Amino acid sequence: MTKVVFMGSPEFSLPTLKGLARDYDVVGVVTQPDRLAGRGRVLTPPAVKELAQSLGLPVIQPNRLREPQAFAQLQAWQPDLIVVASFGQILRQNVLDLPRQSCINVHASLLPRWRGAAPIQAAIAAGDTKTGVTVMKMDAGIDTGAILSQTMVEIIDQETGESLSTHLADKGAELLLATLPGYLDGKIQPQPQDNLLATYAPMLKKEDGLLDLNLPAEALARRVRAYQPWPGTYILWEGDVFKILRAHAGEISGVRLGEHGVMDRRPALGTSHGWLVLDKVQPAGKKPMPGEVFLNGARTWISTNA
Repeated sequence: MTKVVFMGSPEFSLPTLKGLARDYDVVGVVTQPDRLAGRGRVLTPPAVKELAQSLGLPVIQPNRLREPQAFAQLQAWQPDLIVVASFGQILRQNVLDLPRQSCINVHASLLPRWRGAAPIQAAIAAGDTKTGVTVMKMDAGIDTGAILSQTMVEIIDQETGESLSTHLADKGAELLLATLPGYLDGKIQPQPQDNLLATYAPMLKKEDGLLDLNLPAEALARRVRAYQPWPGTYILWEGDVFKILRAHAGEISGVRLGEHGVMDRRPALGTSHGWLVLDKVQPAGKKPMPGEVFLNGARTWISTNA
């Protein structure tokens, strides 16, 4: 049976690891180190580590894959194939050359569109009506490898980064498991990407969630959906972070840029084109609440600017 090393970290990676563990000999798992998380800053393992341990699979968590101990362990596992799904580290050439059947990546976009670390969020924020998953043979570039297979999914109204990630995670696992037999038998030949069509989705940072009201309301509403749960979206109000958890674009008339208003009994923000209506918010130090509940106690909302 083909010996596989799996590399992944977040929830997106789990369906792929589950499928591989069922159908192949997974000899080892590589994931990110435990990180401090949550309001209590508790040391928390990656989702992949917890699943791997429940399956009885050996796990390593190098800070960097280039560490000599990490590569020595990869060599000791003697993989025929390395499968990557949202691992979070770049594979150097010595790792790419290690497995007999190469390294395969499950990427959450229709490559060459949205290469990079945040393809799901980028697709929603850009207003794409479709996206998908690509299984590709990895090379030294960032998501530039030749394509083995793809599957397309529609981006439905009100899709969030979280809901689309869950959908694509399942689709990616299905596609990988359907592709591997033909690839390993030499029946599926990698097809190069068209670099002229490439777009890039860089890693998101917390500050990327600060909404720029110079953008149209429609674009901002897409960002609110795309950036849930990470990095989240917010404005600064009365000197504090004011989180916007759900919003939609409202009327386009009677708007002044940066103005605080009320629409349909909800707080609204004036953008460069239309009102951004805030359906669910979280003021600093408070729990999430519907917009209309927030307005009941927010006497200064209308008298301030964003």
